[in-house]
Amino acid sequence: MKPLVGLAVLVPQTLASYAFYVGKNLTRDGSVLVGGTGEEVSSHWLQLFPAADHAPNETVTVGVTGGANIPGELMRIPQVKHTFRYLSMEYSDYMGFPAPLTNGGLNEKGVAVRDVWATNRAELIRMTPTPQRGVQYSDMARLVMERASTAREGVELIRDLIRDHGEATYGGNTHLIADKDEGWVVWELAGGRGLWAAERLGASQVRALYPGYIGDFPVDFANSSDFMGSDNIVTFAVEQGWWRPGSGEPFNIFKVYGPQGPGYTERDGGFKYMSQAALENATLAMAPVSEAGLMERVRDHRIADDEAGYGQVVSLREGVDPDMLRVWIAPTGSVASPFIPWWLGGQSVPPEFGQHRYLTTGASSSFLAPDFQLQEASRFAGRIFKRVLYYMCSAPALFFPIVTDALTAFESESARDLEWVERSAETLIASGERDSARRLMTYYSHSRAAKALDMGNTMNDALDMYIKLRGLWRDPVGKDINDAGEGAETVNCLVGFNPDRPANQQVVPGSGRFVVQDRF
Repeated sequence: MKPLVGLAVLVPQTLASYAFYVGKNLTRDGSVLVGGTGEEVSSHWLQLFPAADHAPNETVTVGVTGGANIPGELMRIPQVKHTFRYLSMEYSDYMGFPAPLTNGGLNEKGVAVRDVWATNRAELIRMTPTPQRGVQYSDMARLVMERASTAREGVELIRDLIRDHGEATYGGNTHLIADKDEGWVVWELAGGRGLWAAERLGASQVRALYPGYIGDFPVDFANSSDFMGSDNIVTFAVEQGWWRPGSGEPFNIFKVYGPQGPGYTERDGGFKYMSQAALENATLAMAPVSEAGLMERVRDHRIADDEAGYGQVVSLREGVDPDMLRVWIAPTGSVASPFIPWWLGGQSVPPEFGQHRYLTTGASSSFLAPDFQLQEASRFAGRIFKRVLYYMCSAPALFFPIVTDALTAFESESARDLEWVERSAETLIASGERDSARRLMTYYSHSRAAKALDMGNTMNDALDMYIKLRGLWRDPVGKDINDAGEGAETVNCLVGFNPDRPANQQVVPGSGRFVVQDRF
């Protein structure tokens, strides 16, 4: 194996996912709140994975292929005897990693997982050996959902996976793992040295990850219940000359292992249009935070742009039956699509929210597999609401508030229904009618999903008609329908839009910060 050379993988990733954690002391109902999205040039679809028993000596395939941005080889590791039920948004490609992939989701034990990019310093990426072998970020998220009963168990599982099988990386990654009591940020580092660090998030903390980060870290972390890490997380930094004991400088994971250069700090990396600090402060200002409040943060148009593949919000609290665990999921970027409630007790996902060819890797160079013909004949939620986004982008000042009002009104209606739906399901479960409860929750989710699709089609028809009747249609000017490719920052047509400003004095990005400029 040889160290990686070349500059392509050293560019900070800009398609990467974000996540929020809100501790239970800061929420309206005392639950831990987790939210976020995935940012991949890919199709995204909702999938329910049932619990399963596995035969002795069964294995599972993990890792990356030679097509990954840092080439590798797939490997097989032992499967466990039993895996848990979980709900996940799946997708088809990121950095050449093999499909299907996941950023995480929620399992029947009430453990939620979010995956977020966290690129490393260039030297660390360069020393990653190729072909690399090990468990990659999506494998870790999936295995945590399949195997972990608590957030801490999830961290320990990642520890064991890296120790026993190594890690395959795209340049650095974090996971946010949470349960009803706490959250953990786990940072898996490039370099092929088995480096990782984890920080516990308590009941009175908020954390926004974009990118993921860990700051000051105790060198005696083995004696703390709030931190974990690889045995070499400190000594390796000393050996490389990246940190010097006795210097008076705290051992800071981001400063030591994160991207180097002016302007980079753990809470303001200069990425996107809101720093981690700004996102955290905006969330804290909402305390006590509700589910609807976190949906608002996940939907924030300064981060939920065309790159957002979906939106997700989950509340984790004590005493919830596994079937009653609920996730709010928007089928594409939540700035243009509604959050719909789904339960772990649900029995199926509508075909319109399952896998389709739109943005699926390889779709433009191959015909449809016959087994997917009926599935593909159905409408696709992701495509419907992407159309809403692009119509919004044609005139943000006009359409942004209208669409947002419609989405939040739809979600408020769903939230009002939850009282009778969940009370009825709980009554059925208590009386021994669990199957009936599951059918009720499945029926309600399917019904709301169908109404969401109808709403999306109605909005598209209305926006299309208005644009054409008013003579606002614009044909494309350029030749290329695609942008510069994966890793290039896309245009966020809604960035800086402020409903309180006149339409011709909107705030738009300039040199990484906001400047006032005539726009319309």
